[in-house]
Amino acid sequence: MDDYVISDDDYQYSDDQDESVEAYENDETDYQLITSKGPSTQVITKESLLAAQREDLRRVMDMLSVKEQHARTLLIYHCWDVEKLFAVYVDKGISHLFAEAGVTMDKHHCSDSSFHSLIMCEICMEDVPIDEATGMDCGHCFCNTCWTEHFVVKINEGQSKRIRCMAHKCYSICDEAVVRTLLGRKHPDMAEKYERFLLESYIEDNKRVKWCPSAPHCGNAIRVEDDELCEVECSCGLQFCFSCLSETHSPCSCVMWELWAKKCRDESETVNWMTVHTKPCPKCHKPVEKNGGCNLVSCICGQPFCWVCGGATGRNHTWSSIAGHSCGRYKDQEKSAERAKRDLYRYMHYHNRYKAHTDSFKLESKLKETIQGKIDISEEKDSKLRDYSWVINGLSRLFRSRRVLSYSYAFAFYMFGDELFKDEMSEAQREIKQNLFEDQQQQLEANVEKISKILEEPFDTFPDDKVMEIRMQIINLSAVIDKLCQKMYDCIENDLLGSLHQTHNIAPYRSKGIERASELSVWSNKANNTGRIAEVDRPSGSGSSDDHECSSHKRARKESNGGRGGAFFDLNLPAEFVDRN
Repeated sequence: MDDYVISDDDYQYSDDQDESVEAYENDETDYQLITSKGPSTQVITKESLLAAQREDLRRVMDMLSVKEQHARTLLIYHCWDVEKLFAVYVDKGISHLFAEAGVTMDKHHCSDSSFHSLIMCEICMEDVPIDEATGMDCGHCFCNTCWTEHFVVKINEGQSKRIRCMAHKCYSICDEAVVRTLLGRKHPDMAEKYERFLLESYIEDNKRVKWCPSAPHCGNAIRVEDDELCEVECSCGLQFCFSCLSETHSPCSCVMWELWAKKCRDESETVNWMTVHTKPCPKCHKPVEKNGGCNLVSCICGQPFCWVCGGATGRNHTWSSIAGHSCGRYKDQEKSAERAKRDLYRYMHYHNRYKAHTDSFKLESKLKETIQGKIDISEEKDSKLRDYSWVINGLSRLFRSRRVLSYSYAFAFYMFGDELFKDEMSEAQREIKQNLFEDQQQQLEANVEKISKILEEPFDTFPDDKVMEIRMQIINLSAVIDKLCQKMYDCIENDLLGSLHQTHNIAPYRSKGIERASELSVWSNKANNTGRIAEVDRPSGSGSSDDHECSSHKRARKESNGGRGGAFFDLNLPAEFVDRN
């Protein structure tokens, strides 16, 4: 399956920001970069992780007038969903909010309950000096040794983010400052691990933040502000689906893509070999391999058939013909095939076209260097045409539409098959919807092939009039392809998936390409940055498993400096809007 992964992250284009294309003037708003909402995705690095966490902490601290440790306890319990936390506060009140999360606001000290210099620890039943015992906000006081061992056990059990008091039936969360202090005295490595888990809980438990699934890992996480069903690009260059963390796959839903990827891994090589070397027996439908030169072959079941057309025949034959058989006319084999054979041919149909477009994408990716060379040659000539951003725009449009076309065949395989939506549509409805979708798919495919052919033209050798003609063709085709892609997505979302009972959502179509996440700035107020950001690494599988579980199935990969550098072409935006840097 890795052979067919499509990603346009390696093909980035740059050009002067001030250059523009006349044909895009009417669509100026589609390519507007500066919006009032700002970027919808942000990259969280090791350096900015604490700053990102403090944004939400500050909101809760200001709203509820609580300390940072209590704000963190509340946010961890609510999986860092600030809006959900505020909703509980408004609906049920602050008392319920605190009790549910295990926050105790009343301060109690060990010295409050005794006037003696010794206090008995109810865990180890030993008398210890009052200065060697610690009390939590809930009022329970135990010796420092028992507290320390309790913290170590809980951290090793994976409950470091919500360590409860040791007292029986006490659900209060221990003060994180006390945990750090006591662990730091005897177990500094555990204190560091505890602090790291608190920091990384912002990513592990937050549904709006996920680790970049790059391998080797770049060390970044991505935060989305609005829709979680989207495709994003990390600053390392990797593009992926934020919902399922696999490669970008729209217009397929995550469920469709998971099934398709597994099916390709399991069946592609077998299907390829069978397609080349075998043909199904018309009687038992088992694959038959020919081991001789004669086109009259016989299956192990005893059925003879013609190797040319696959039709059943008699055994008598001459050098030129087979008795009672002629394969000069085309016969629809699907009518006489069994279900297994029909399913195989159906899969081969969609898989071959899916693979054809991925292969075309790989070959067309080599155009980037060729076209850049043509542009350099054309700019050196004494020509009145100086702006070649239309070529770059056309090439970026070609890459994006190839990807859409490729994944559209995986979508069609499941949309109009029996695996997912057998009971959702009648045969008549299925046929109508399939014809509607395939008409749009065919239009898009025809225009993509046109622009692919035109982009291969040696325009650097053409006169100005011919170059201007090619320029207008590429500009017009780019606009047409963009509208056809949008039309296909609208059809999928509204006419196909929108009418089903099952929920299958797809990432929305972006004319500018997949959005590149912006860097989250680090706060300049270093007095508040008490976390050890430089020591935060990617979790290695020892994450938290607190009693209150937040759904966080984050893909774990080892961190490495695998960033991609150098000058790349930017496919995410039209060339005239991309900064040269």
